[in-house]
Amino acid sequence: MGKFAATAGLIAGTISLTALAADLPPPWAYPVAPPSTADAPPSGAEETALKRVPNSQVTFTPAQLRDPYRAPDWHPDEHPSMPEVVAHGRNPGVFACAFCHLPNGQGRPENSSLAGLPAAYIVQQMIDFKSGARKSAEPRMRPPALMLAVAASTTDDEIHEAAAYFSSLEFKPWIKVIETTEVPATQVNGPMLVPSPTGDREPIGTRIIELPENLERTELRDSQSGFIAYVPKGSIAAGEALVSNGGSGKTLPCAACHGPDLKGLGPVPPLAGRSPSYVVRQLYDFQHGVRAGLWSPLMAEVVAKLTIEDMVAIAAYTASRTP
Repeated sequence: MGKFAATAGLIAGTISLTALAADLPPPWAYPVAPPSTADAPPSGAEETALKRVPNSQVTFTPAQLRDPYRAPDWHPDEHPSMPEVVAHGRNPGVFACAFCHLPNGQGRPENSSLAGLPAAYIVQQMIDFKSGARKSAEPRMRPPALMLAVAASTTDDEIHEAAAYFSSLEFKPWIKVIETTEVPATQVNGPMLVPSPTGDREPIGTRIIELPENLERTELRDSQSGFIAYVPKGSIAAGEALVSNGGSGKTLPCAACHGPDLKGLGPVPPLAGRSPSYVVRQLYDFQHGVRAGLWSPLMAEVVAKLTIEDMVAIAAYTASRTP
């Protein structure tokens, strides 16, 4: 009996761990870089070497590119004049909004594309961050943690100035969505996934792998270099069914709130063409109660029955739509 009990206990423990793992935030959507992978900053001549990107006459040094109080603006002619909080922030504690979200508001997979979002929506999200109502299901993921810290120190005037600026910008096609069964093996580099230097490939499984089109330009924060999102075969069609008609009762049609073309409706944000990694995180955060701001109850019934596979499908479809 002792041997049987031990075996049963081991099986029960394995099942319990498997169930727990199944409910953890998907690591491909919530990249967390191990501290040991952090690169040392350059020194000497490397630190002062001027960096350039295509279609720009501007130059920056590595030190300037790392300064969160000075957003690298490679293409100043592609956007209006930035408010001070967007371009430089306020030291200490309020980083330049455009340092992470880029001067044209296009954003990156680890954060939100702010261009063209309703100003009222941006303001409310900052209020929710400030109050702690909006958090992340993965507290170790650095960008959401930074948003909580920045929001706590940002004034109401700064929030409204930034919201008006980003809302005035046009969101442009930024992400190429490709259905596939196999993807490059990846590793976490800072806040995002990048291809592994081994060049290996692996099955995509139930994941979205969102990678820079040009890693060097992305690392230089070039606001004209976008991303590729690899999604599972058949996920776009599966997502269309969920988004369009609720998947036979699995969820609610998205168009009712986000507009028939998913380009937003009133203060409700657009979804078309936005980062699928970001969309999965928001669906997961809503479902797990860590995104609980003013408008979050509207999403409660939408996300209640969704599986990770459903979230992947929805995000693949919305990202594939033209903004």
